[in-house]
Amino acid sequence: MSSDYKKEFDSLIATVVKEEASDLHLAEGRQPIIRSNGFLIPLSTHPVLTRQDMKNILDELIDVSKKEIFLEKKEVDFAYYDNNNARFRGNAYFQMDKISIALRLVPKKIKTFNELKLPDILETFINKQQGFFLIVGPTGHGKSTTMASMIEEINLQRLEHIITIEDPVEFIFESKKSIIDQREVLQDTPDFRTALHGAFRQDIDVLMIGEMRTPDDISTAVTAAETGHLVFSTMHTNNAAQTIERIIDSFDTRQQTQIRTQLAASLIGIFSQRLIPRISGGLIPAVELLINNSAVANLIRDNRVHEIGLVIETGSDQGMIDLNRYLSDLVRAGEITIENAYLYSQNQKGLDKML
Repeated sequence: MSSDYKKEFDSLIATVVKEEASDLHLAEGRQPIIRSNGFLIPLSTHPVLTRQDMKNILDELIDVSKKEIFLEKKEVDFAYYDNNNARFRGNAYFQMDKISIALRLVPKKIKTFNELKLPDILETFINKQQGFFLIVGPTGHGKSTTMASMIEEINLQRLEHIITIEDPVEFIFESKKSIIDQREVLQDTPDFRTALHGAFRQDIDVLMIGEMRTPDDISTAVTAAETGHLVFSTMHTNNAAQTIERIIDSFDTRQQTQIRTQLAASLIGIFSQRLIPRISGGLIPAVELLINNSAVANLIRDNRVHEIGLVIETGSDQGMIDLNRYLSDLVRAGEITIENAYLYSQNQKGLDKML
């Protein structure tokens, strides 16, 4: 990349940081676009990007080995640092034979539960010695940020050996009370499967899996939780019931009874979140929390996962959080509009009764 072009790209990165945007979208044939507070904003003063522009940007963002993956598989995940140590998680891909890139800004500072406006009950789960905890929700709604906050709390409070397996590594942790080893797929390990199986020989206490992608990943994570480890991971699902169904359905019929039994025993909770525009500006999380108790475990074992929503609705005295209840509380507190509450609700008739 020429020095002039490098300067132009650095300017785009600086715009993302300055505007506190979450994402930068680049594609040949259009102007760069940033996402700020959930809204896409074209950078109208910037010229339309050409094919050569995108090739030059790729040269800046990924090395030769990643470029080979990109050309073979038509997409690749990567991490990028700019000159000011701003860190980005990226994905390069083709669409209609055109090169496109999505860059997500990863904040340097790992925020606390209070700063993220997350419920205090999450503290319960970081104090567990073993179990399987999942953070779920749509893409771009803060799952990785919440998981990083939980890991950082353990790091601040406890003497543990924490291993993270990510593709790519996002938040950079500094070992404090805990030892933290961060392993990036392709850079530090050939794949998730190898790293997960290797973790059992690395004297771990806490395992963080950036994302579970295969039945083998899920099975290994559940086994780790069963055998005395605390395991955190994320999935792209909308709520607790859908998450459990997705996990079970990823296995063939012969294995489903076993995974239901294992999940019923090892699961400690599922936290679902989405980020909603605040009336005062910015975004605020709306959440659902399933806590695994004897009733939930029985529903999982008996393949009655469809009844879990009712358990959450009636389980507030045990710390469970119902999404509709949370949305209605945000409306009453003047944090979000009624329209957005309905937009993000997964049961609008149920929300009607609360507003």
